[in-house]
Amino acid sequence: MTAPVPRHRPDPPLSEAQHALQRHLLDGVSRTFALTIPQLPPRLAPVVANAYLLCRIVDTIEDEPNLDLEAKARHCAAFVEAVEGHVDPRVFAESLAPRLSEATLPAEHELISCTPQVLAITHVFSGAEQAALRRCVRIMAEGMVEFQRPRPHRGLEDMAELDRYCYHVAGVVGEMLTELYCIHFPQVAERRAEMMSLAVSFGQGLQMTNILKDIWDDHARGACWLPRSVFAREGVDLDRLSPAHPEPGFARALRHLVGVAHGHLANALRYTQGIPPEQTGIRNFCLWALGMAVLTLRKIYANPGFTDGRQVKISRRSVKGTILVSRATARHNALMWLSFRVAGLGLPLSRPGP
Repeated sequence: MTAPVPRHRPDPPLSEAQHALQRHLLDGVSRTFALTIPQLPPRLAPVVANAYLLCRIVDTIEDEPNLDLEAKARHCAAFVEAVEGHVDPRVFAESLAPRLSEATLPAEHELISCTPQVLAITHVFSGAEQAALRRCVRIMAEGMVEFQRPRPHRGLEDMAELDRYCYHVAGVVGEMLTELYCIHFPQVAERRAEMMSLAVSFGQGLQMTNILKDIWDDHARGACWLPRSVFAREGVDLDRLSPAHPEPGFARALRHLVGVAHGHLANALRYTQGIPPEQTGIRNFCLWALGMAVLTLRKIYANPGFTDGRQVKISRRSVKGTILVSRATARHNALMWLSFRVAGLGLPLSRPGP
């Protein structure tokens, strides 16, 4: 079967300097995405790289300790306006850059300073592609403001609030990627509703894995994205949570959430199987993230008493193994399913929707 002809020009009209800038910025802020994004078709890779950089700008605002909630909301709103072409991005960058502290990575300082160049690339893409990126940035920025508001207790209220949080920081990214795939590949567009629903679950599986892995790193900076109700059922009060004094029910609650995340990753597999088999680049892009997440969940499940994210970080050997297995199975749905089952052997699996 031959690959479908893209609906737009075969390559984005970016200069080599623009391609180089995106590669440089991406390598600085995310080695993982610097590795996975080049697997995508040439027409998609620059758009997805740009989208990731836009999302990372929102993350940088969210994580900057020098900014109070009002300042974060103001800078996020200004960035959305810049993305939508209503304000000069230089004004945004010149306003935010001096307010970034040493707590923000040097690569993120550089990214903020380069906002005008990043948005110049954004505005080269097709109208449909730009619309997908704008929607993603707007929803993510709105969610950042909502979930940065002070709370009376540590953590999120319940699973419903966790679902909402994961949607705003990850599910919407899945929707954006799916929209880009629909633009270019009619087979994906034919299954748009199902793929959009699965994309949100895919994003939640990845985000929940990060939340569980980063519990104690987040705790050290005063953040917590765990659902209070799940831990309360096991007699754990998140307000008293401490790595030095683990409560007996903590491991049970954590393992329950591993099962929920695993269920979302099962939907991520269904999503990946919905990508045309000949689009091995997109399938590998999905499978690498999916495989590394499942292996991380295995480490968390085996060691729920971990006190540092480095204790449940997968090895380079595991990353290489994930890449090799993904490449070997990417065209074959049955083999993908089998490798997922093997990778998740022994993990609980709670089936979320859809």
